[in-house]
Amino acid sequence: MQREELVDLNAFLMVAEEQSFTRAAAKLGTSQSALSHTIRRLETRLGVRLLTRTTRSLAPTEAGERLLGTLRPALDSIATELGSLSELRERPAGTIRITTSEHAANTVLWPTLERMLVDYPDIHVELSIDSGLIDIVTERFDAGVRLGEALAKDMIATRIGPALRMVVVASPAYFEGKSKPVLPQDLADHTCINLRLLSAGGLYTWELEKDGREVRVRVDGQLTFNNVRMIVRAAVAGFGLCFVMEDMVAEHLADGRLVRVLEDWCPPFAGYHLYYPSRRQPSAAFAVLVDALRYRG
Repeated sequence: MQREELVDLNAFLMVAEEQSFTRAAAKLGTSQSALSHTIRRLETRLGVRLLTRTTRSLAPTEAGERLLGTLRPALDSIATELGSLSELRERPAGTIRITTSEHAANTVLWPTLERMLVDYPDIHVELSIDSGLIDIVTERFDAGVRLGEALAKDMIATRIGPALRMVVVASPAYFEGKSKPVLPQDLADHTCINLRLLSAGGLYTWELEKDGREVRVRVDGQLTFNNVRMIVRAAVAGFGLCFVMEDMVAEHLADGRLVRVLEDWCPPFAGYHLYYPSRRQPSAAFAVLVDALRYRG
């Protein structure tokens, strides 16, 4: 491949990802007209149109999508290899992008990063907080953090936290004059605080389990939040039952502001794992991060 061809392919990838000639030109440090000429030259060489352009939008054609499917992993692999050259330096260096949930970021990632990054000033970490599952290859993340049970089978996974547990809780004031739920179906007779999932937009279905029997319950109530901390505040205020991670309400349980119910329907489950593609060649910086995060409990 000629050097000019590689430059043209990189230009096409930037335009497709930015969906804008203006933004792509700014990132590449060139003019919009020069970039447009580069894309036309590439399309002429290949004999197919790669981009559909209108006055309001820009999107890859079918041929463009096929080319992107080949380019992204190929250029990511080149970037990884270039990054691995940092191993030749005295100190590991480079940027690591991780997609994670807010809970994992607060309880597992940040406590480790806060200690680790002091010793490795040349390592830069970008955390993207998202409650949904993301294709880390397509979105060009180096790794993701999710619960062990939610991991794709073709990923390398490293456990980075202890087993976790969900709890059903409410304030003592809420239970005044009410019987506490004993079975999942009893939740239908109670006011519950719903969680709206940020990624899918739907309401979270409470997942309960006892002796291998799994039950999913759709709950109803006066309040719905897309933030778990607000759900806990509402529960403490007496607005109903909530279903959250045990560590998020540990202090409230200890001081009696919240009480636990359906405890036998809330068994522990696999905790957080760091996962990344099996074909990824870890850089020195990434290897340092994995070792620092590895759960040794």
